[in-house]
Amino acid sequence: MPRILRQILSCRGIEEFFVALESALNRGLITPAGIAWLRQKTNDAGRDAIDFARPDADSGLESLLRWRLRRHGLSIRAQVSIVSVGRVDFLIGERVIVEVDGRGNHAGAERRHNDLVRDANAAAWGYVTLRFDYALVVHDWETVELAILNHVERFG
Repeated sequence: MPRILRQILSCRGIEEFFVALESALNRGLITPAGIAWLRQKTNDAGRDAIDFARPDADSGLESLLRWRLRRHGLSIRAQVSIVSVGRVDFLIGERVIVEVDGRGNHAGAERRHNDLVRDANAAAWGYVTLRFDYALVVHDWETVELAILNHVERFG
C-alpha cells in the first residue's frame, strides 16, 4: 500500500494522495511501518499530508473537504455525535454542521426525509446544517467554501 500511495502522489497530486491515504488509514490498510516508509520516501508535501491525515473520515468527500478547508485554520471535528441529531460528518466551530452526502447514502425520498428530520432537530438545538453533495464539493468548491466560511463567521 505505501508504494501505491507514493505513486498516487507522483501521478495524481496531493489532493488525491491525501484522500487515498485517509481511506487506507480508515480501513486499516496501512501499518505504522508503512507510514514510516512512506514518510521517508516522499516529498515535503507528502509528509505534510501524512501529518494532517486521520483515520476518522468515512468517505473520500469528507477527506477532500477537510483538506481543502485546512488553510483557513478552522476548528473542524469529524464524526461528532450531537444530541437528537446523531453522528454528523463535521462540526465546525461550535454550531455549524457540515454534511457531505454521497449519492448512495442519501438517494430516495425516505433518506431525504431522514436528512430533513436530522437538520430540523439540529436547528432546534441551535445548530445550522450545511449539506453538500459530490458534485458541489468536487466541481463547485468555491461555492462550498464561501458557504462554509460565511456560516462559520455568522454562527461559528
